[in-house]
Amino acid sequence: MKFLSVICMFVFALSSGVASASGKIGLLDVRAALFSSDAAQAFTDQMVGQFKQQDLEVRAVGEDGQKMELRLKNDAAIMSDSERSKMASDLEAKIQEYKYLKSKLDNALAEKRQVFLADSKPKLDKVINELVAQEALDLLLPREAALYANETMDYTQKVIEKLNALK
Repeated sequence: MKFLSVICMFVFALSSGVASASGKIGLLDVRAALFSSDAAQAFTDQMVGQFKQQDLEVRAVGEDGQKMELRLKNDAAIMSDSERSKMASDLEAKIQEYKYLKSKLDNALAEKRQVFLADSKPKLDKVINELVAQEALDLLLPREAALYANETMDYTQKVIEKLNALK
């Protein structure tokens, strides 16, 4: 639906003369520009370091659960009913622990990502405004809105360079 509305706006812009023959149109992959910047790389490195221990803990619990599940599957025939029941109960507890730890980690990462995006938005807006003025663009569209475009219309790399220059 969003894609359709972008296309409709583009067609309207073309028909209304905004993007006439003298107009200049550019494309930008905002997500690629933002997440390819040096700031995003530094953020990623920081998150890996900060949450490494929690990630290792989640992985260890997951591996323990997989081992328990495999043992239960392979040895169920030779286990007594009480052993099998206890093993199934332990496995269920391990699964719940894994889900809890994974959810906790995912939520912490999502929160940090939101903070990064909130901090990055003003910088990205500034860079886009500078680019539009510098390149005399009449229209800047998301890269995803174009089915085909000449590579000279893509300003993603320039935005990345400008973001990296903003220390």
